[in-house]
Amino acid sequence: MSEPRHRPIRSFVRREGRLTAGQQRALDELYPLYGVDWAPGSGPLDPQGLFERPAPLVLDIGFGDGEALAEIAQAHPERNYLGVEVYRAGTGRLLRRIESEAITNLKVLLADASELLREGLPSASLAGLQLFFPDPWPKKRHHKRRMVQAPWLARVADRLEPGGFLHMATDWAEYAEWMLELSAAEPRLYNPHDGYAADPGDRPGTRFERRGIRKGHEVFDLIVQRIEA
Repeated sequence: MSEPRHRPIRSFVRREGRLTAGQQRALDELYPLYGVDWAPGSGPLDPQGLFERPAPLVLDIGFGDGEALAEIAQAHPERNYLGVEVYRAGTGRLLRRIESEAITNLKVLLADASELLREGLPSASLAGLQLFFPDPWPKKRHHKRRMVQAPWLARVADRLEPGGFLHMATDWAEYAEWMLELSAAEPRLYNPHDGYAADPGDRPGTRFERRGIRKGHEVFDLIVQRIEA
C-alpha cells in the first residue's frame, strides 16, 4: 500500500484580482516570447538553453511587479536572470517592460519557486539566487509557511555553483534573525559579512522596501555564498 501524498505547505496565498487588458495581452502574446515553459513533473530545465547567449544564471524568487529585477538585469548584462512568480498581474507588467526596453537577459516563469528548486534546476546550476522581501508570516503558528527553512537552504546550497551567492532582504527584524541563524547552520554556506551586509549591494530599492521604511522598519540584507570546495 503506497503512502498517502501530503499537501505541500505553501509560502504564498493567491490574492489576485482581475487582470488589466494590457496585462492579459502580455501574458497571451509576450509570455511565449519571454516566458519559460516548465511545470512540475516535466523534468529539469537546461539553464544554459534558456537564453540565446550562455551566461551565469541568477534566479529571482517572487519579483512582484518586476521593478527591481528589471533594473538589476539591465545593470548586469554579463548575467542571465530568471524571475519566478506566482502572480500573473506582476508577471504581465514585467513582460511589458522586457518588451518595451528590449531586455535580452531576463525571462520569467509562472510557477511555485519551491517546486522549481526541487524539480527543475540541476545541482550547481545557479550563479546566484535573490529573495527580496518574502512574506514574513509573522504569527508563530504560520512560521512553517516561511520560504526560508533549513531544508530550503540546503536545496539552495546544492543548486548554487561554488562561490555562488544567496541574497535575501527583509524589513521584518525577527525574520531577518531567522534567516541569519538558519543560513549559519547550513554547512555549505558561509557569510563573508559576519552578519548582515553593510549595504544592499546590487539590490535597488523596491516598493515593499519603501512601504516598510514608511512604517519605520529597518531593512536587513543578508548575502551569503556557497563554499568553494
